[in-house]
Amino acid sequence: MTDNELGAFLRARREAVTPAEVGLPEGPRRRTPGLRRAELAMLADISVEYLARLEQGRDRRPSPQVLGALCDALRMPLEERLYLRQLLKSDEADFLCAVRPRPQREVRPTVRALLDRLEPTPALVVNWLGEIAAYTEGFARVARPLGMLDGPSPSMPRYVLTDPRAKSAYADWERAADEQVELLRFGITKGDPETLELVQELTITVGAAFTERVAAAPRIARRSGTETLVHPETGELRLSYEVLELPEGDGQRMIVQLPADEATSVALDGLNGRRPGTLRAVGD
Repeated sequence: MTDNELGAFLRARREAVTPAEVGLPEGPRRRTPGLRRAELAMLADISVEYLARLEQGRDRRPSPQVLGALCDALRMPLEERLYLRQLLKSDEADFLCAVRPRPQREVRPTVRALLDRLEPTPALVVNWLGEIAAYTEGFARVARPLGMLDGPSPSMPRYVLTDPRAKSAYADWERAADEQVELLRFGITKGDPETLELVQELTITVGAAFTERVAAAPRIARRSGTETLVHPETGELRLSYEVLELPEGDGQRMIVQLPADEATSVALDGLNGRRPGTLRAVGD
């Protein structure tokens, strides 16, 4: 675990970019992965000493101009730039409310109505602890046979990281585990007590597979993508997903899953008792 998320992220990005990607020669005797500090400082037009202070957490308030120059120098895509901005904003907020916010386990009526409209599409609402607060029946038909909804308070981090069935359910379990840890990271770095309690639990129940992920350099949790679930009734389901952030006061996000290929579309129709449909691309 680190309290220097900004510095760790900048260093991880620097070490992930090769000199060739930014138009620099490789040069002989290169021992540093990615770019040297001096190379990045030159590209961003800042001093090596100041870059070192940022990476080491001795300066946590760089100006927007400095961050913009670093983003440009590292060829960061938009989502990584937004993540850096979020890190700076979260440092300022630091749960300054007189009463600490608590994970919301109730879903507003309009959000429930939206889930109803999405039927039979697999969709769920989770809070910042990853607890499942509401879901469509379409999601239940996918998730229940996998064990995701077992117990009185289903939790995605607990399921993915502690339930042995998860390693069979996720074709790429390592990525799924990484993403569950990244989604917990905000609460970890801000010292949210309920998140820290969950961290203590997972540290004991999971061990190194969890603690090593928490200690690793922060990465951006995917907000969209495709994952493959291995379902006991239908076989492989390739699902494209979108993560939709609900209003900040809700402290929740909605995850909507769509078939990524024709075979998955037919399989979902079968689970929902519908005649096989046709996969339609956006705009059709």
